[in-house]
Amino acid sequence: MDTEASLVAIVDDEESVRKALGRLVRSAGYEAAVFSSGSDFLQSLQLRLPRCVVLDLRMPRVTGFDVQQGIMRAGAGVPVIIITGDDTTDSRERALRDGARAYLRKPVDDAMLLEAIQGAVRFGAP
Repeated sequence: MDTEASLVAIVDDEESVRKALGRLVRSAGYEAAVFSSGSDFLQSLQLRLPRCVVLDLRMPRVTGFDVQQGIMRAGAGVPVIIITGDDTTDSRERALRDGARAYLRKPVDDAMLLEAIQGAVRFGAP
């Protein structure tokens, strides 16, 4: 697997989740950038595009859905992997319709997340 210089962005308002996912992503050989808000992540797109973003849906102010829309408006073509503790049929359908490459329920299975990241890095946005 070619993970050299593969930046994975992690966007979640929960610090413990950001830390755990950052460690997991780095242990798999990727570079990790963590963001506590959707707005911070969207601003970072001007500096460097990640190879994929692991994105929580339920965040204050700027939600995961808002971030997905921002990525599309920017024409960034960054594949999105949704993680959420609030799994509903409507959320799942909307996230996938808006272009999410994967939709995973929290607590996230490490192997499933790494497999989704590997696919996103290798094949890009759907």
